[in-house]
Amino acid sequence: MSYEKLSVVLPAKNEAESIGELLVAIIQLLPGAQVLLVDDGSTDDTAAIASSMGATVLSHPYSKGNGAAIKTGARAATGEVLVFMDADGQHDPADIPQLLEMIERGHDMVVGARSASSQASVGRLAANKVYNRLASWMVGHKVKDLTSGFRAVRADKFREFLALLPNGFSYPTTSTMAFFRAGYSVSYVPIVAGKRKGSGHISLLKDGLKFLLIIFKIGSLYSPLKIFFPAAAGFFVIGLSYYFYTYSSMGRFTNMSALLFIAAIIVFLIGLVSEQITALLFMQGKDK
Repeated sequence: MSYEKLSVVLPAKNEAESIGELLVAIIQLLPGAQVLLVDDGSTDDTAAIASSMGATVLSHPYSKGNGAAIKTGARAATGEVLVFMDADGQHDPADIPQLLEMIERGHDMVVGARSASSQASVGRLAANKVYNRLASWMVGHKVKDLTSGFRAVRADKFREFLALLPNGFSYPTTSTMAFFRAGYSVSYVPIVAGKRKGSGHISLLKDGLKFLLIIFKIGSLYSPLKIFFPAAAGFFVIGLSYYFYTYSSMGRFTNMSALLFIAAIIVFLIGLVSEQITALLFMQGKDK
């Protein structure tokens, strides 16, 4: 791949400690590539250092969030392929050619999947496994690393989902699930993520709950029955169990059983209608 067709987007907030070394490595490895640093309201010398290193700097007047920085970079990028990576030193630029190789093979998104030897806490590794399994069930495909911010994408396809991307740290979650549900090809390349330089910006508890909400949000948007059918089945099973209990103990069918059965039917029908609306939206998108 010609590096002139490549844009590297680096969202950054107060990364003066790591950005200089990272940019040197990227520029040496990818001569001719566009390097965009999106300064998300930094209060240190991040923007000045990046500018002096030859990167194109786009600055937010105040901190809008990691996802907002990604969207700013994606809109300004001129390359046909975009590479997103953290500016805190966790991601090794030497892994970029592996991502680009998979793009050249025909994939639309290639994610750097962090191995168990990556520098992450036990709690975060455990949380990532839960997210990966839940997302795999939602989209019907194996999701190896839902939250990795190191990825290469085809620019035109990524921009289709900019309106869906949140402004916070869960843009990898949203983009991965959106690509899968849209039928685009997603692949993974194993990487080892290093320890970040400086203090972290992610709260495991606060942002972890946001990731779960995003998973359900995108799941309900692209595959509603995956959400509504289990809920409907749960109401039906509880209603049936309660009916057996009341019939065996009191010999009658109670109002509570009737309410549970009705709830099961209503939830299932909502999911069915949502599925049809989703199908219509996709058909309209293809006609444009």
